[in-house]
Amino acid sequence: MAQPHRRHLLIAAGALSAVGPIAAQAKTKSKTKRNDITTGWEFRQADSNDWLKASVPGTVHTDLLNNGKIEDPFYRVNERDQQWIDKKDWEYRTTLTLDAKTLAHDNVELHFAGLDTYADVYINDTKVLSADNMFREWTVDIKPHARPGANSLRIYFHSPIAKGLAALDAFGFAVPSPNDQGETGGLGDKKVGLFTRKAGYHYGWDWGPRFVTSGIWRPVTLRAWSRLRIEDVRIVQDSLTADAAQLTAVFEILASHDGPAMLDIASPTDKSVTAKIETVLKAGLNTVSVTFTIAKPRLWWSNGLGEAFLYSLKGRVTAAGVSDSREVRTGLRTIKVVQAPDADGTSFHVELNGVPVFMKGANYIPNDSFLPRVTHDVYDKVVQSAVDTHMNMLRVWGGGIYEDDYFYDLCDRNGILVWQDFMFACSMLPGDEAFLDNVRQEAVQNIRRLRNHACIALWCGNNEIDAAWQADVPNGGWGWKQPLTPDQRDRLTTAYNAIFHDILPAAVTGNDPQTFYWPSSPIAAWDGKNGIAHADHLAKQQSGDLHYWDVWWGQKPFSEYRVAVGRFMSEYGFQSFPEFKTVQAYTEPSDHDIFSEVMKAHQRSSIGNGTIKTYMERDYKVPADFRQFLYVGQVLQAEGIKVAMEAHRSRMPFCMGSLFWQINDCWPVASWSSIDYYGRWKAQQYFTRHAFAPILVAPRLDGETLTVTAISDRLTDTPVTVSLQVVDFHGKVIGEFNEAQTLRANTNLDLVTSTAATLLNGAAPETTLLHVCILDGDTVLSQNILYFKPVKDLTLPPVQLTTKVKAVGDELAVAVTSATLVKNLYLSLDEGDCQFEDNYFDLLPGETRVVRFKPAARMSAQQLEQHLRFMHMAQVQG
Repeated sequence: MAQPHRRHLLIAAGALSAVGPIAAQAKTKSKTKRNDITTGWEFRQADSNDWLKASVPGTVHTDLLNNGKIEDPFYRVNERDQQWIDKKDWEYRTTLTLDAKTLAHDNVELHFAGLDTYADVYINDTKVLSADNMFREWTVDIKPHARPGANSLRIYFHSPIAKGLAALDAFGFAVPSPNDQGETGGLGDKKVGLFTRKAGYHYGWDWGPRFVTSGIWRPVTLRAWSRLRIEDVRIVQDSLTADAAQLTAVFEILASHDGPAMLDIASPTDKSVTAKIETVLKAGLNTVSVTFTIAKPRLWWSNGLGEAFLYSLKGRVTAAGVSDSREVRTGLRTIKVVQAPDADGTSFHVELNGVPVFMKGANYIPNDSFLPRVTHDVYDKVVQSAVDTHMNMLRVWGGGIYEDDYFYDLCDRNGILVWQDFMFACSMLPGDEAFLDNVRQEAVQNIRRLRNHACIALWCGNNEIDAAWQADVPNGGWGWKQPLTPDQRDRLTTAYNAIFHDILPAAVTGNDPQTFYWPSSPIAAWDGKNGIAHADHLAKQQSGDLHYWDVWWGQKPFSEYRVAVGRFMSEYGFQSFPEFKTVQAYTEPSDHDIFSEVMKAHQRSSIGNGTIKTYMERDYKVPADFRQFLYVGQVLQAEGIKVAMEAHRSRMPFCMGSLFWQINDCWPVASWSSIDYYGRWKAQQYFTRHAFAPILVAPRLDGETLTVTAISDRLTDTPVTVSLQVVDFHGKVIGEFNEAQTLRANTNLDLVTSTAATLLNGAAPETTLLHVCILDGDTVLSQNILYFKPVKDLTLPPVQLTTKVKAVGDELAVAVTSATLVKNLYLSLDEGDCQFEDNYFDLLPGETRVVRFKPAARMSAQQLEQHLRFMHMAQVQG
C-alpha cells in the first residue's frame, strides 16, 4: 500500500456527524485470545454411523468428494446423481480442548462467520444455538457449558429442502420463483429456495447448476476475552475539502465492567498521527465518538482516474491494563448517485469527488458453486482482470452472497466501485414476522461489515423482482400475478413492500446513511418518500437503470444495442461457450457436439445453444468442426457486446453506465461470462480492454450513414490526431483522412459523418475496411476497424503468418505479421495456460503486432514456438 504523506492530525472527543461517506477496512488485533477451529473435524450423514474426515470451512458436497464418496460434481452429468445430498441431514463434530487459563476469561465464546444454513450447535450435548440464515454471523457464549479439557462441539445441519417443503406447505400456495430448478432436484414444480435465507443460485440459475449445499462455509473462531473488546470502528467523513478532511471515529466497545478507559488513535505509517482521550465505559455496549482532522487529504479515486489512496489508522482502547485494538485502512472520497432533471428526463449517474464518472464494468456472481473453494488467488484474478480491462465498477448480484472481506479489500486497493445488491433475486418472498426479522438482522450485519469500504457505491434491494412483479407497466411484468388470487397478490405485495421499501432502506439509513439506496434493479425512479416508478422490462429507454435482454431472449439483432440505451445500463449480455481446454475438463470426445447430452447439461438457458447457433448463422458461416465452432462463438459474443459497450459510451452523458452480464462463472459452462470458471479470458474480455479504454474511437454504420465518435474519460482535455484510412484486405489504400482535434474532458465528440459509398469510392465492400485511429504523437490511444459487410459475406484472403518469439524479462513476446488481413487472430498454447496481452484481434495488411504474455509454467521462447497455435477467421470461414 502506498505510504500516506505526513500530515497534521487533530483529535478531540466529539459527537458523531454524518455528512459524507468514507471508506475503511478494519482488521482486529487485540489481547483477546482467538483460535480458528479448523482441525479434527468429522462429518456424517445423520442417519449413518460412518464418520468421515471433514474440512472447515467446507461443504457437505466437497467433503463427500474429498472422501471419494461422489465423483466430480462438474464432470459430464454427475450433477444429476448428486441431488440426494440436499434431502439428507448432516452432522459435523470436533473436540475443543480448553485449559483453565482460557476458561478464566470473563467471556468464552464461539463465533461462526457462516453456517449454511439450518444448523443446531451443541456444546457437550447442550444446544446453544439454532441458526437459520447463511448470510448472518453468529456468536454464542459457551462459558456456562464448557469445562477444562476436552469439550465436544457438534453441529447438526437440517436438510434445506425438507425445511423448504415444510415452509411451502405452511404458506399455502406456490410463490413465483422461476430460477429455482426444483425439477432438477426431483421436486417437480415445488419452489422452496425462497423460504430459506441462502444463496439463490444454489438452487440453480440459467447459468448455474443445482447444488443446494450445507456446511460450515466460513470460519469458526474461539474467542476468550476479559474486561473489554472492540466490536467495531467506523470512520465517518463529516466534510472533505482540499485543505482538510473532518472525520469522526466511532468506537463500539463491549465492556464487562464499569470503569475509566483510554482511547488512542495512531497511524502505523505516520508517527505524527497520535492522540488520546479519556472516557468512562459502562458494562455492556459503549459507543464513543472521536473527531479528528487530516490536513491536505489525498483522495481515493476509481480505476483510471487516479490513485485509490488508502490511509492507515489504528484505534486502541485500554482499561485496567487490558487493551484491544483494531487497524483501519480508509479512503477519503465523496460519492453520490445523482438523479437530476435534464433535457432528456432524469439523469442517473455516479459522481465521485464531484466528477460525473461513466461506470464501466460487469455483473459479478459467486466464483464457485462450492464457496469455500474460492481462494484469494481466484479473487485476485477476477479483480485484476477488471482492472486490466479499464473497469471501474462491479455489481455484486443479488442471487449470490455478500462477498468475502478480501474481495472488497481488493476493490478498495484497485479503485473498483461496487454496486452492492442485497441477496434477493427473481423471486417473491414470504412476509411473516420471523422471516422479516431475519432479513432485518441480515441486512444490519452486512451493512455494518461492509459500510467502511471505499468501494461501496450504493446498496440495491434486489435483482429484477420489481420489474417481474408489476402488472401496471405497459408490458405487464413477467406475468407472475396472473395465476394468483387477489388475496395472494396482496399478501406477496405486502411482504415485498415491507422488505424493500421499509426494512432495507431503514437498515441503510440507520447504519450507513451516507450511501445511496436503490430498491430494485431495474427501476425508473425512487426517492424514498413519494414511492417508486416501476421499470418497463421491455423498454429501450427510461430513467433509472435498465436491463436490456431483447438481444438474446428476444433474438433481436446486435444493432438494437444502439437503439436500446438507457440512462444506466446495469444488465445486458450474450452467451458463448468456454474455450476448448475448458470444455475438455468436463466432457469426453464423444460429447463434442453442442446438442449432445453433456453440452446441453452445461447450458442452463432455456433457449441456449440453439440461440448461439441462430445468431451465428446471421453473421458467420457456421463451422462443422467443434473446436472451430467454439472459437466463432466467442468472437460472436465479443463482437455483439462490443456494439453495446461502444453504443453506451457514445451516448454519454445521456447514458452513464455500462455493466454487462457477467464477468465470471461458478462452474464450467456455456454462459454470458467474459471469463470462464478456470479464469481463462474469453474473446469478450479482450474486446472489453479496448471498448472500455480511457479514450475510445467508435465507428458505426447505420444503414448507409457512417459516424465516428471519440469518447474520453480523462479529466483534462487531450489534443490528438484523428486518422481514418480505407484499405482493402491486401493493403491497398482507397482513401485516407487526418485531422488535429481536441478531445474535451469527460465527454464525447462526433468526429466524422459520411456515407459508406463515399468512403468506399467504388471499392468492393466485401474486400474493404475502415481503420480509424486516435493518436497522441506516435502513441496510439485507440483504434478500431469497421467492415462494410457481415463476416460471412467478406472475401477473406489466404493468410501466411510470419512469427518471431523472444523473451522480454520474465515474459515472452510473439511478433506476428501478415501481408494480408488476418481476421480475429486467436493465439493459444496446445499445452499449459497463459493470458495474452491481446487476442482475437484483427491484424491489418503489413502490420506487425507484438503480443506479450506470461505462461503459467516457465517456458522458453523455443518451447513457446513449439506449443503456440493460431486460429483465424479465414481458416474457419474459408
